[in-house]
Amino acid sequence: MKSAILTPSTQPSTALADLISAVRAAVRSETRPERVSPLVADLLRPYLSANDFLMPEQLVPCGETYRQHVLHVESDGSFSIVALVWLPGQATPIHDHVSWCVVGVYRGAEHETIYELAGSEADAHLTVKGHATNPKGSVAALVPPGDIHHVQNAGGELAVSLHIYGADIRKLGSSIRRRYNLDVKQPDEHMAEINVS
Repeated sequence: MKSAILTPSTQPSTALADLISAVRAAVRSETRPERVSPLVADLLRPYLSANDFLMPEQLVPCGETYRQHVLHVESDGSFSIVALVWLPGQATPIHDHVSWCVVGVYRGAEHETIYELAGSEADAHLTVKGHATNPKGSVAALVPPGDIHHVQNAGGELAVSLHIYGADIRKLGSSIRRRYNLDVKQPDEHMAEINVS
């Protein structure tokens, strides 16, 4: 995946600078993933309607795959903020994450399929737990383990999502912990439609 690293000459927007300060305070006050991720989700939500949050160069897609623009990495590595820019049809592999993460849709909509790991070692496979269409303004907080999903821009226009991870993405290169190349078996009759706020 191609990525654009924030350089010292690129100044964050006022809105991004404000979000960085707010997330910094939240991460310093609460270290438990199951508590910090909903706090950060609440902080991100109002910025999803800020038209001046991202600079034009931070909205540039890639023709091959979705593009990751690193917007900020905290000096101690405690969190990172990135923008993922998706052309129609671009998707992630089925994956989980290295840390807690918060995702907010800034433009367009993303389709998400949520999976569950099932079976024994000899018959390890995934089952579909649910689907969600996440429109502009929606926010989700994910905490490993059990955060296996696949995300796709299923719409006909550019999609942009803002991601905040409890890890140093510049050092890791990605938030993906593991890619799943397992068979996907059909779920029982009642598959959940997942709602995000």
